[in-house]
Amino acid sequence: MELPFAELYKIKMVETIKQSNCEQRKKWLREAHYNVFNLRSEYVFIDLLTDSGTGAMSDKQWSQMMVGDESYAGATSYIKMKETIKELFGFNDFLPTHQGRAAENVLFSVLVKEGDIIPGNSHFDTTKGHIEFRKASAVDCTINQAFDSTLIHPFKGNVDLSKLKKVFDENSPEKIPMVIITVTNNTSGGQPVSMQNLREVSALTHQYGAKLLLDSARFAENAYFIKKREEGYAEKSIKEIVKEMYSYADVMTMSSKKDAIVNMGGFIGFKERELYEKASVYNIMFEGFVTYGGMSGRDMNALCQGLYEATEFDYLDTRIRQVEYLADKLLAYGVPILQPTGGHAIFIDAKKFFPKIPKEEYIAQTLVVELYLEGGIRAVEVGTLLADRDPETRENRYPTLELVRLAIPRRVYTNSHMDYIAAAVCNVFDRRKKIKRGLMILKEAPIMRHFTVELERM
Repeated sequence: MELPFAELYKIKMVETIKQSNCEQRKKWLREAHYNVFNLRSEYVFIDLLTDSGTGAMSDKQWSQMMVGDESYAGATSYIKMKETIKELFGFNDFLPTHQGRAAENVLFSVLVKEGDIIPGNSHFDTTKGHIEFRKASAVDCTINQAFDSTLIHPFKGNVDLSKLKKVFDENSPEKIPMVIITVTNNTSGGQPVSMQNLREVSALTHQYGAKLLLDSARFAENAYFIKKREEGYAEKSIKEIVKEMYSYADVMTMSSKKDAIVNMGGFIGFKERELYEKASVYNIMFEGFVTYGGMSGRDMNALCQGLYEATEFDYLDTRIRQVEYLADKLLAYGVPILQPTGGHAIFIDAKKFFPKIPKEEYIAQTLVVELYLEGGIRAVEVGTLLADRDPETRENRYPTLELVRLAIPRRVYTNSHMDYIAAAVCNVFDRRKKIKRGLMILKEAPIMRHFTVELERM
């Protein structure tokens, strides 16, 4: 008999979670105004809101925290982080920040000005928010295949070179300071970007005199898919693939709460000393001195260890195969999900799940609500709420895909939890025809509204 797959770690400490009943969840959801961001964590049984900062650190990461250097300037933890970033990514300079959106805030304060155009592959919410806050425009140049949820394509996160070239040709070069590639592409379903695409986008971007920024929250998962799916990389190590990926970039931002498996932390990596020096001014204003930014020494140490662990194939294989396990369960039940499976989450196609709910009634958020009511599972909407309103017209932007993301925290849940999630989704799917109306907005913020929006049943 062939031995089944087993996780390549064992559990040393556990945390108690509590079940609830449907009546309790109805009450809590009403009090939260049908926004699961407003729920207390103790009201959630399985939390799939995000994989950001929710992973379980290893014994080696915890031990590194005990030897963190908390000196205000020149700490050994800073030196360790500088050496780690140089070794893994090839960047000579970096600035520590408390998380990814802080890295964007610092870097964009230097690079983005009013009227600029920032092309990329489906900018995520904070990225688009920081661009539009500065009265610039984010232009999506993702390949069309990304918007067909059933199409099997190995690299749906890729940038369409013809779309990108069109943006460059139709605008003044000084209006396009950079191109952003998010690896993996979260908004389009956690889909990877190929090495060939990185190489070609880099060449085109530099031809027009712009910089290439890699948004690197899930860089290691992207490298895993390159190894598994792209010709010529099967025999290369994850670390070798990562080194090549970043050879094509000028600058990187990272929310280390994902692929560095820490609860808080981020950074900006620079190849150009001049850009580093300009950004340092904003880092000191917004985050802290250049050798700690928004991070403590213990967190820097844990981050460094996490980067090394995340770039090991065995860890990535265990992590991504758990995501695939849940995907296989949902597909067997007939649930419409984005295919192929991405690295960090399952994305349910809410339009196909609820084909009769009008788009104006926030289809994906309606499914988020039903999943919580069914099983105490907290998911997140990646649809119209997240797409926000057009800055000029203030009309809703309706994305091609209305998705519900089930983000799987790293090294946290077992496959028994995956079985529970699949059964809860299946139960909602079985009664989907009875759910005919969605939600309406009562109150919303002018930007990045999905975090604090208040809603009501139609």
